[in-house]
Amino acid sequence: MFRGVSNLNLDAKGRLAIPTRYREMLEQQCNGEMVITIDTDERCLLLYPRPDWELIEAKVGAMSSFDPMTRRVQRLLIGHATDIELDGSGRLQLTPPLRAYAELDKRTVLLGQGKKLELWSEDRWIARRDSWLENQSGQELPAELQSLSL
Repeated sequence: MFRGVSNLNLDAKGRLAIPTRYREMLEQQCNGEMVITIDTDERCLLLYPRPDWELIEAKVGAMSSFDPMTRRVQRLLIGHATDIELDGSGRLQLTPPLRAYAELDKRTVLLGQGKKLELWSEDRWIARRDSWLENQSGQELPAELQSLSL
């Protein structure tokens, strides 16, 4: 399980050091082999251990491409999916198109989301997080969340 928020720096070559608390888990779970793709609703990137991604890719790829919304998700999610591997120093090399999509510069935020990680520009993450916190009035929680005791 990936959880927590990490503020990280992206170097001039587009490399990102993964926090040490995730490295051993990634080595055991997927031998450091991951897939990175874009989020289809937000300007951030999604990082999956390869075995988890392959299950998602199979499900998305099996959907009918005749539905315009399904085709949109297939094009964006699968079309941008890129194999990526931890190097000997625990870093990932991000491609320029993926960095451009998420508007990543030096300061980034890595956000644990259970089976995946999200990678955000620090400025975009702070703005988005704050807007979610400020704009929650008047919105009804889904039934699944209403019954959840925290």
